[in-house]
Amino acid sequence: QWVYNILEKKAEADRIIHENPDPCNGFVLVPDLKWNQNQLEDLYLIALVHCREVKSLRDLTAEHLPLLRNILEEGKEAVAKRFGVPGSQLRIYLHYQPSYYHLHVHFTALSYDAPGSSVERAHLLADVIDNLALDSTYYQKRALTFALRADELLLKKFQEAGRV
Repeated sequence: QWVYNILEKKAEADRIIHENPDPCNGFVLVPDLKWNQNQLEDLYLIALVHCREVKSLRDLTAEHLPLLRNILEEGKEAVAKRFGVPGSQLRIYLHYQPSYYHLHVHFTALSYDAPGSSVERAHLLADVIDNLALDSTYYQKRALTFALRADELLLKKFQEAGRV
């Protein structure tokens, strides 16, 4: 509900850094709650897509390339304009598995070792775009490795099923 409240401007409207209002290819860029917005060294923003049907990396196909390219380009431009941080100093990625199932993209400063920014969980947006340009159903077919904490319910489900 937190995501929908932001998208509908029922909450945090004053925190929006950038918005592309297109219902299919648009998004809202907001500071992540983990960032105090005082230090650029730990800059952390989230792009929330307007399209509610796309839940995670697994749902993406080549039809989403305009959306993903908008997030990449407009997001970098907005960060550079607002915070003076060039795109070359940003890590822009998606999580798999995500912490919530509404497509969102993380923008962090390269200098910040953000939780979940390691290779076991983060997929760089530029790589996602390239993969989908090569194969529209790349993320429906590819095996995706991810790390789970010992206390996560998903790990318990894998263990119960004898998969771990």
